[in-house]
Amino acid sequence: MKVLISGAGVAGPTLAFFLAKAGAEVTILEKTGTFLKQGHNIDLDRNAVSVVTKMGLLEELRRFNTTEKGTQFVDSEGKTYAQFPVKPGTPSPTSEFEILRGDLAAVLYSATKENPSVTYIFGTTVEKVVENNDELVRVELSNGETKEFDLLVAADGQWSKIRSQVFPPDSITDVDKNLFVVYATIPRSPSDNDWWNIYTALKSRTISTRPDPYSTIRAVLTLFPLTEEQKRVWTDATRSLVDREEKMRLVRREFADAGWEISRILDGIEESEEFYFQSVQQIRMKKWHSSRVVCIGDAAHAPTPLTGMGTTLAILGSYILAGELAATLKDSAERKPTIEAALEAYDAKFHPYVEKIQNLPSFVPGIVHPSTVFGRTLLKTFVGTAAAIMGNSWVSKLVFDSSEKVEDEPKSKEGGFKLPEYPLFA
Repeated sequence: MKVLISGAGVAGPTLAFFLAKAGAEVTILEKTGTFLKQGHNIDLDRNAVSVVTKMGLLEELRRFNTTEKGTQFVDSEGKTYAQFPVKPGTPSPTSEFEILRGDLAAVLYSATKENPSVTYIFGTTVEKVVENNDELVRVELSNGETKEFDLLVAADGQWSKIRSQVFPPDSITDVDKNLFVVYATIPRSPSDNDWWNIYTALKSRTISTRPDPYSTIRAVLTLFPLTEEQKRVWTDATRSLVDREEKMRLVRREFADAGWEISRILDGIEESEEFYFQSVQQIRMKKWHSSRVVCIGDAAHAPTPLTGMGTTLAILGSYILAGELAATLKDSAERKPTIEAALEAYDAKFHPYVEKIQNLPSFVPGIVHPSTVFGRTLLKTFVGTAAAIMGNSWVSKLVFDSSEKVEDEPKSKEGGFKLPEYPLFA
């Protein structure tokens, strides 16, 4: 089986690893000229760590841990009023396995780049899907070549160009969560610590800082727009309709009076090489495949950072797709399932779980973006009470059962999904 994967982030190399193990010939295209280690903090749940363990990469995952001790909410003076440390049996927004997205992508790239069944081609994309039927897919590449494959995998992100060519618009839903995020890497200061610090400002804004293993800080600003005009301006910024200087002026204008450590954070963002905007939106699809084209990762089901499950879903989906396709490559006399049947099985086994993750409560993210002093006081009371309850070891043990914790693996954020087992990948 000849497989073309567009995208060398997390989902693409994970799929390539397992498909190569099953005997497929895999080509991975990446639009950038070289491998780039980009991205901020992400975490993996128990099932995703199980997949990484099957790949023999658990120690690498641990090696690149961001060192984050937990999550804490702070006031304008930097004083903590609610703390959620990482410890067994107690829920925390911080996972035992925190890693920068770029570091995880680098680990997956290193695990596949020397595999004789995997070929990386940088600086190249799928320009056009020329033909897609029940037998093959033919593509025109950005370098002018036209090639045929048994399967084309769109792992090219939330705004996948392959998906837009192959799937009708009415089969894709873009769910706007009315939130904008600014990410940047800034210098670490003596006042910084190894916690995820979250400050809730007024006017529906939050500011947070997180540690990394490189002696810098990952700063994140979020804004929940209060007017249509405010939303329009921020939407234009995320669509690259304005240059970096204009984006920076927008960020300063909106956050200058936010409080806490915003002054030094804005100064750091101004000089940051890694500075980007995101409009928080989900991608939902009725079906993830069409003939010989299939979507994985954010191209199939971007769940938004609000779920904390984007990377986990990318890894799980890639593993399941590879497991179903592996059955089509079995070297035996028994009847093999078709590629179409494998794609159907991938969808049937994973789609319901993804939908469960994507179904966020209607009050998210508004509840953590109060616009008034009264709203912020209510949020602080709620979060502080929750932290006190979870910090009580007796209550925590009673409410949060840790008996199912797998050794060397974190407690899963979401229950109800049993990871399929595939003999070839055991």
